[in-house]
Amino acid sequence: MNTVKKKKKENTPLRINILFFIVFLLFSTLILRLGMLQIVFGENYQREIDQKEIVPVNSSVPRGKIFDTNGKLVVGNQPLKAITYTRSGSVTQDEMLDIAAKLADLISKESEDDFKAITKRDRQDFWIIKHPKLAIAKITNKDKERLQKKELEKKEYDKEIYDLTRERITEEELNSFSQKELEVLAIFREMASGTALSPHIIKNKDVTDEEYAVVSEHLDSLPGVDTTTDWDRDYVLKNADGNGPLSSVLGKVTSAKEGLPKDSLDYLLAKGYSRNDRVGKSYIEQQYDDVLQGQKETVKNITDKSGNVLETQIFQEGKRGNDLVLSVDIELQQKIDEIIQDKLGKARVGQPYIDRTLVSVMNPKTGEMLAMSGKQYVVDNETKKTEVRDFALGNMTTSYSMGSVVKAATVLTGYQTGAIVPGQSLYDQPLKFKGTQVKKSWNTVGFGSINDLYALKRSSNVYMFLTAMKLGGQQTYVPNGPLSIDKVAAINTFRKNFAQFGLGVRTGIDLPGEQTGYGGGQIPPDAGKVLDYAIGQYDTYTPLQLVQYISTIANGGFRVQPHLVKEIRKPTNKADELGPILEEMKPTVLNKIDMKDSWINHVQEGLRLVVNDPQGTGYGSIKNKQYKIAGKTGTAQALYDGPLGGHPMLWNVTFVGYAPYDNPEIAVSVVVPWSTTDQTHTNLEIADEIFKAYFDLKKARLNQGEDTTQNGEINNSAEGNGAQ
Repeated sequence: MNTVKKKKKENTPLRINILFFIVFLLFSTLILRLGMLQIVFGENYQREIDQKEIVPVNSSVPRGKIFDTNGKLVVGNQPLKAITYTRSGSVTQDEMLDIAAKLADLISKESEDDFKAITKRDRQDFWIIKHPKLAIAKITNKDKERLQKKELEKKEYDKEIYDLTRERITEEELNSFSQKELEVLAIFREMASGTALSPHIIKNKDVTDEEYAVVSEHLDSLPGVDTTTDWDRDYVLKNADGNGPLSSVLGKVTSAKEGLPKDSLDYLLAKGYSRNDRVGKSYIEQQYDDVLQGQKETVKNITDKSGNVLETQIFQEGKRGNDLVLSVDIELQQKIDEIIQDKLGKARVGQPYIDRTLVSVMNPKTGEMLAMSGKQYVVDNETKKTEVRDFALGNMTTSYSMGSVVKAATVLTGYQTGAIVPGQSLYDQPLKFKGTQVKKSWNTVGFGSINDLYALKRSSNVYMFLTAMKLGGQQTYVPNGPLSIDKVAAINTFRKNFAQFGLGVRTGIDLPGEQTGYGGGQIPPDAGKVLDYAIGQYDTYTPLQLVQYISTIANGGFRVQPHLVKEIRKPTNKADELGPILEEMKPTVLNKIDMKDSWINHVQEGLRLVVNDPQGTGYGSIKNKQYKIAGKTGTAQALYDGPLGGHPMLWNVTFVGYAPYDNPEIAVSVVVPWSTTDQTHTNLEIADEIFKAYFDLKKARLNQGEDTTQNGEINNSAEGNGAQ
């Protein structure tokens, strides 16, 4: 027995040591586990403990403003009272529907636009929500058995049931909603379409003071709803009908309801835009959206695990977008609009096809667009009344046969190819080629032996025909003989040289959607069309291409890129003051025409004679000789392709010019398509009044002490202009 006790005493320390070792291992494991929890997973578990998440949300800010070249506001922002809804991550459909019903009792949401926005799918979903038992009854046991045989996953099964339910809702059921229910639906669909935790506008148009006040008073019972201030684009100079100077060129901005354009959705989302952001969707607003957009306010919503907002903190203050200063003189623009609307109205008397007039005005040395004007008579689809609408955009989106205005380019092409030399005389007489009709000048009997300057002054067709023949390889005209020219080589040579002036190619204006006209890749069906090309009656050009072309001749041979935006400036809080310049648009020379300065000077003299010599085709109608105008008149027989249908042969009457001819500061193109006669002088009367309006404004401003000097003019060398 003593031996047993002795053994027990001997084993006790060993057992204690083992026990301590086990306890040590357990504590070590526990400490290691706690360390891993704290060091490796601590942040995640801390978030679980706090049950909070930080979610950044961007809020839209007003866009930058747009001013004219003299600092006059053209596009601004109009403040609006707004009612918004911010959807939390935990709100249910029934809770949103309840909020929508309460809100419908406080505000009006029953405009035609509101109800038009409700789709058939919206009505179907709303009907299912309002009539859950009837919706369930639309699915039979056979339907369920059939779907179960497909062995679909639950998500796919539920979708099949949902789609089948929607299909079986009758038109009568969809049209059973009362006016009040539709109003609730209009609000509910806005609430449901918003991104979680991002304020979404429920109403920002025509919010009355009473609506704003009563919603503000009931915010406690309307979780997620708020009253705030929003903005809308304000086109300051628009008329009651929505038209205004340059309105078609300024473009539009999407509404908060529209959100991002679908055709560029992925691109804009990748750039950090939100789905309900307002962006420029056309022309200047679109082209300069990055400048005008501004810096959005960013707030951090601190939420619990269920998505309920616990706290909101401003992370980044919002800032209005930068401002644009246009090169356009809006006062000149308005005067030109008045001129062409008056002249167009008078020209339409007895002229059923004339429905538009287009004018482009540019500084030939800088490329600054001083005005882009267009008017068009349009029949409204709803009222069936004829309205006059802004059609300034037509200067770059529509093209026409321009006629004799291109003859200066034809003569210069003749010099460049060696077909003719400056001062060369050719014999103007009716030309009769084998198997073709007679081709002649406008005076029918011909001008006899004439040189290039006389040909420009009197607008000889035959001089241009003979130049085209020589260019195409036929040096001599033989009465009743064949027209033996290489039409492919000739037309390609013409187009290559005309492109140097900007004819038949994009001008590079800072707007999307510019057209090039018709003809670039087409080979004439017969050689006679090459002769027509030489007098501007084959390819078509835009009015904007015409003003770039005449500017290239006016400034000594530099094709300058036209632009509408002159400066980008920082925003300022003062309404009558422009902020500091961030960027100034310098002249961009696209190319220098491959022709001698002496040739260009010679053609400039011919253009001066057109307006200032008593025999010039522009002499009688361009009366303001004191402005030293040079230019070229044009008429082109063209096939009508306007809205009235039919395809009669009509006349396009045109003009290009610049002034003063010894130091040009304004270049003009005028296009009046589809006259029934070539005897109208509407084109020249418009041009004459435009030059007068420009110089009258200049004189008035000089008398008032305003500085009208144009900056950034090109030098008289390609090297000094960054020619490419």
